[in-house]
Amino acid sequence: MKAKVHVTLKNGVLDPQGKAIEHTLASLGFGGVNEARQGKFIELDLDETDADKAHASVEEMCKKLLANTVIENYQIDIEG
Repeated sequence: MKAKVHVTLKNGVLDPQGKAIEHTLASLGFGGVNEARQGKFIELDLDETDADKAHASVEEMCKKLLANTVIENYQIDIEG
């Protein structure tokens, strides 16, 4: 199974990389970008064949390593 994890900063958390992207896009002539937020995308190839077990396992991975749950949200997509 494949697991896709999207990690983003929670609303209200300052995102200096997002601001840098926003300003650079404007300087390159891409006006109309009101806000840019930066995040992470992680793709995992799992041996697990049960989608519920795979999701539970990746949930634990996120809590222990892949996301800083104090300042980040995450979304898990499991594909069989």
